[in-house]
Amino acid sequence: MSQYFSSSYEESREKFLALLDRVKPYYPTARVMSHSIGEDTIDVIIGEPAGSREAVLLMTIGEHGIEGYAGAAVTHQFVETQLENLRHESTGICLIHAVNPWGMKHFRRVNEHNVDLNRNYVIDREALPRNVNKEYEVMRHLFVPDGVIDDYHEAREHIYSFLGSGIKLDGFDAMTEAKGMGQYQFPKGVYYGGESDEPSAIFLKEIQHDLLDRYDRVIHMDWHTALGPTNEVTMVISERNGRDADELKRTYGLKNIQTYDPTDVLGDSTNHFYYVRDTHYPDKQLVSALFEFGTFGTSTKATIREFLTIILENRLYFEGTKDPEARNGIRKEFMAMFYPEDESWRTSVLREGAAAIEHVLKAESLWRDS
Repeated sequence: MSQYFSSSYEESREKFLALLDRVKPYYPTARVMSHSIGEDTIDVIIGEPAGSREAVLLMTIGEHGIEGYAGAAVTHQFVETQLENLRHESTGICLIHAVNPWGMKHFRRVNEHNVDLNRNYVIDREALPRNVNKEYEVMRHLFVPDGVIDDYHEAREHIYSFLGSGIKLDGFDAMTEAKGMGQYQFPKGVYYGGESDEPSAIFLKEIQHDLLDRYDRVIHMDWHTALGPTNEVTMVISERNGRDADELKRTYGLKNIQTYDPTDVLGDSTNHFYYVRDTHYPDKQLVSALFEFGTFGTSTKATIREFLTIILENRLYFEGTKDPEARNGIRKEFMAMFYPEDESWRTSVLREGAAAIEHVLKAESLWRDS
């Protein structure tokens, strides 16, 4: 198991690039394409089918930086143990490592501009008011860093108190909505979607157009961590797909599937994929979804813990602390939320990831029965 998980962006990138030799037996003309993002790179392994281009499997990791380590492990395992089952003669592959290389390198969820890339794919930016997220604006004192962390326990209790009050006053749903939508008003605040298209998003948009242009069908699996039941995978898909959760469960045989309204989640990359398909390639078929490996769980207590972890990590990054316990405690919780060292969790990532891939590929008739 240890060979799949890495302790640094550099190690993960090296392992990913080495997969080219594993891909070539199935795709002899496979190649690596590296795209510079600042001082780092987004790396792509592309394998074209020898026959007709009926379908392509796109796998992306690291849109949320630190979450890329689990996705890289699943990608590595897929190439080693499952690629042989793909219908290579008519199905291409496009494997992308570290959509947000800076975030992965620095173990942050956002990029170097504090942008949550999965809120950066705004379809009509000119029509988007900066203060579109009204709930966030009301609660900005919670979400925007407000000074050095002097005492870890005091900072935690202050946030816990506010979150607890929200539950009692029926304000918790508003907080959750504020988180889900993203915001475009406070550059140092959490869930910031950016004021313009980030280089990573521009590059991925080009990939979306290219694959839809060249293939009849695109199956996109975007790997993430944190949300959903602990040690389980959850498929999250835009309502633009056109199928409800029950139909998706019947089709893919997965236990956990959620759909979301794109008007409630602005700037999501998978939803943008559907927009590109609908507006430019209406005759093409597309399945684009996030696959989340849960960590903290789905209870209200877990949700509060997630809020606390995100808020304090962001405040630590921008404002710092004089309390060593705060620095260590915040970083430990952040790792526990997005890249736990727990062996049972990592085992579940490989197991659940492999199962999700097999279920999706079989449902899409891209799996070669042995």
